[in-house]
Amino acid sequence: MLSPAKNRLFNILLADDGSLNARAAAQLLADLPHDPASLITALRVFTPIQGSEYADVEAESVQLKNLLKSRHIHFHMELLMGYPSERIAEYAREHAPDLIVMGAKGSGTFGGMLGSVAMNIVHEGRWPVLIVHQPYKGLKRVLLVIDGSAASQYTCDYMAAFPLPAGTDIEVLHVVPAVHSLYLVEPTGLALPVLTSEDEQRLRLENEVHGKEVLEHVRTQLEKNGLNVNTVLRVGNPGEQILNYVKDADIDLIVCGSRGAGNLTGWLLGSISRDIVQHAPCSVLVVRGPAETK
Repeated sequence: MLSPAKNRLFNILLADDGSLNARAAAQLLADLPHDPASLITALRVFTPIQGSEYADVEAESVQLKNLLKSRHIHFHMELLMGYPSERIAEYAREHAPDLIVMGAKGSGTFGGMLGSVAMNIVHEGRWPVLIVHQPYKGLKRVLLVIDGSAASQYTCDYMAAFPLPAGTDIEVLHVVPAVHSLYLVEPTGLALPVLTSEDEQRLRLENEVHGKEVLEHVRTQLEKNGLNVNTVLRVGNPGEQILNYVKDADIDLIVCGSRGAGNLTGWLLGSISRDIVQHAPCSVLVVRGPAETK
């Protein structure tokens, strides 16, 4: 799947489960400046023992339809029987959405989206997935997390094309891993430093210089697309630094990358990306690059 043209997401799949988080996801979509040709498909999946709720869902879909139609957005509703993870992935493989949008957590007996369904869709690694938390308070501050990889560059390209509301501020964050002292333990038990203190300082400076270069490249790219951009360089554990910054800076949406080889792999693309999705107090957009992006 290729990145959409500037400010255009033509084919959006909203995975709806009737929860408050799903309503927040719909509200976020309604706030985006979509192209007139864009289509949002709301997909509601029933398990076999939920069939009696069909009439209630049809009534709920009218409210959703009215919300999106009020913003002049083309809307289509699909009601399918089956198991959510399987049916959502199956529908996405058939219709190749530019974006899948899901509520962070559902409600009721079946546990909701995030936990099994949303995480399974993210782990598929085939499509960009936006997971929305409620309460939704608008998109004022967006954090783009980068690591300098080709997959990260693809995420930047996608971000440059994403239709954000006017005036949204973009923070671009790059975390430089800390340089720790390494020691070689001799058979006698004596620990000898592998690097001198001068070598450690040199590595720290080189890492920070490289990090600033990565940030400057992305800042220039995004500003060419008319976005307001601030850059942030942090040193330390990436997962901790990202989540701490999100809380301190009152971020509304985190955007991060995924190579997506059937699961999340790599720097902020493995356990770190999972931590972001699971523990972030705000919405998260996980962007999967092409299969050849490494």
